Amino acid sequence: MIDDLTMRFLDLADRAIPGYVRGLYVVGSAALGAWQPGVSDVDVVILTSRPAGLADLNQLRAVHAEMPELPHLDGVYLDPALAQVWPVDQRPAPFVVDGQFSSGEPCGELTPVLWLTLRRYGIRVRGPEVPELGVRVDLEQLRRYNLENLRGYWRGTAATLSATLADVPGDQAVDAGTVVWCVLGPARLHYTLAHVDVISKAAAGAYLGELFPEYADLARRAVRWRAGEPERFTAADLALAGRSVDAVADDAWRRFGD
Repeated sequence: MIDDLTMRFLDLADRAIPGYVRGLYVVGSAALGAWQPGVSDVDVVILTSRPAGLADLNQLRAVHAEMPELPHLDGVYLDPALAQVWPVDQRPAPFVVDGQFSSGEPCGELTPVLWLTLRRYGIRVRGPEVPELGVRVDLEQLRRYNLENLRGYWRGTAATLSATLADVPGDQAVDAGTVVWCVLGPARLHYTLAHVDVISKAAAGAYLGELFPEYADLARRAVRWRAGEPERFTAADLALAGRSVDAVADDAWRRFGD
């Protein structure tokens, strides 16, 4: 499935803009050995031979419109100048999220975690071997990115959940994906802070259970759901997931913050 998807993209791109895509590298869950059919997208980093002009952008939009609806092929495009600096400032660059191509707006995918994943686990489909790319990861930027993400985005998410669930019966069913996302996402950032490495969502479940045994059962259920097993989650589970976000963020700032 992953090979078919990347080959289809390269075929479409090569026919639409010959010579434009000079490198393609698989990152994300597929590179970490944790890709789940029906759940995971295929994340990639695409190196180009030149900055994209308007005609190129229109062609790329058409290429992605022809890609299969699922799984999504998501990723970022790096022209030669960007591939020299490995930016983490989320500057505008062409990118694809949930299969939708965007350009001319801030690219939130440009993070130190992406470059760490590419450098350590990236799978070459086209282009130079990964060690030849010269991918740079600034460890201080990596630390600050993860800490700020936990304190800003994730703690804000937990606060919103708490307010939303205030009057919801604890046994009411909720969206499983939201629970799993909250349980596993912050634990991955904590692991990166602790080990300067990247783990899959499945491994993050075990890691969360080791850090905080009170969330171990919820983490196991989250991992089982991602693996395709039937799991029902309730508002009480979602509230517990929100508390796990706060616990992980607080612990990360206590251990790794300024």
